[in-house]
Amino acid sequence: MKIVVTGASGFLAKNLCIFLKERDQHDVIEITRNTPKNQFLKHLHDADFIYHLAGVNRSKRVEEFQAGNADLTKFIVESLIKNKSQTPIVYSSSIQAELNNPYGRSKLEAEASIRFYSETTGANYYIYRFPNLFGKWSKPNYNSFVSTFCHNVSNGIDIEIHDRTAEVTLAYIDDVCESLLQLLENKGEQGLQKISKEYFTTVGDIADIITSFEDGRKTLLSERVGTGLIRALYSTYLSFITPDKFAYDIPSHVDERGIFCEILKTKDSGQFSFFTAHPGVKRGGHYHHTKNEKFIVIKGTANFRFKHIITGETYDLTTSEKTLKVVETIPGWAHDITNIGDGDLIVMLWANEIFDRERPDTITNQL
Repeated sequence: MKIVVTGASGFLAKNLCIFLKERDQHDVIEITRNTPKNQFLKHLHDADFIYHLAGVNRSKRVEEFQAGNADLTKFIVESLIKNKSQTPIVYSSSIQAELNNPYGRSKLEAEASIRFYSETTGANYYIYRFPNLFGKWSKPNYNSFVSTFCHNVSNGIDIEIHDRTAEVTLAYIDDVCESLLQLLENKGEQGLQKISKEYFTTVGDIADIITSFEDGRKTLLSERVGTGLIRALYSTYLSFITPDKFAYDIPSHVDERGIFCEILKTKDSGQFSFFTAHPGVKRGGHYHHTKNEKFIVIKGTANFRFKHIITGETYDLTTSEKTLKVVETIPGWAHDITNIGDGDLIVMLWANEIFDRERPDTITNQL
C-alpha cells in the first residue's frame, strides 16, 4: 500500500512514519514543506491512503494559521477532486476547532474541506480533534507543555507554572499512532474519531510527576512507571535525556567483605540490590520477622545456610552461576551466605520492602 504522510518532519508524523515502516508491506511517502509541488501532487494522486498531518499550531503571524491549515488542506482536496481520486484521508485537527480563535478557525475550515472532499467523491475521511499530544521527538516550547517540562527538568532548568490546578487532556503519541494505524484495516466509522486512551489531569500533577523522575536518579526511588499515564510520561522524560546523562552513579558500601549496592527502590514493591563477597567471606547471619528476600547468584558459587530460630532445624544448599536458582529467605529462619568458590561472588537480590533504618526487621542470629 502506498501511503502519503504530509508534515513528515513534524512530531506526530515522525512517529507515525516509523510505525508504518515497521510494517514491511507499506511504501511510505514522506511529504515536507521542502517537497516540490509537482512531486507532491504526483504522490497525492498515486496514494492508496493519505495521512494529512501537516499544519501550523504556533505562530506569531495570524495569517500563517490560514495558510498552513485551511489553505493547504483546500489545495490537497481540490487536487484530489480534480484527479477524481477516492483515496481515504485522515486529517489531524485540534480540540481548538471548537474555539473562536485564529488557530481554531483555520482547523475548522480545514475540516470542512475534508468533508467536502468526501461528499464530492465518496472517499472515506477521518478527522481527529487531538488534545495535547506528548511523547518522544516532540519539541519543547512548541508541541506541548509536557515536552517543555521534560526538557527543562532533564536539563536543570526551572519550569514555570501559571496555574497548577489548570485541567488538561493529554494523549500519548504511541496510542495516537496505534489508532491511526487501525484505519488502514477499515476499523471504525468515518467522521470524527476518538483516541482510545486520553488522560485527564492537571498541569501541577504533570510537573510533580516529571520532577520525581529526575529526583529518582538521586534517591533511586522509582515511580510506578509500568502502566498508564506515568509510564507514558516516563518514556517522554527519558527521550529528553542527552547522551552524556544516559548513565548515572549509585552509592556503594565497601568493606573487607566486598561491595553492597542498592540499584532501584519502588514505592510498594521493594528494592533491588547486589553484593559481592571475596572467597571464604560469609554474609548475613540474621533473620527477619516479615521481610522476604530473593537471591540469585550471578557469578561464583555460594552456600546458603538456614536455621529455624525456634526449633533449631537447619537446611543448607549450594548454588552457582550455572544453576540459576532463586533462593528465598523465609521469615523466622536465620540465614547466611558463604562464598565457597575461588573468585569473587556476585549476588543479585530483591527485598519486598525498602530498607528502613528505624525499623530494619533484621535481627542478628549467627548460625
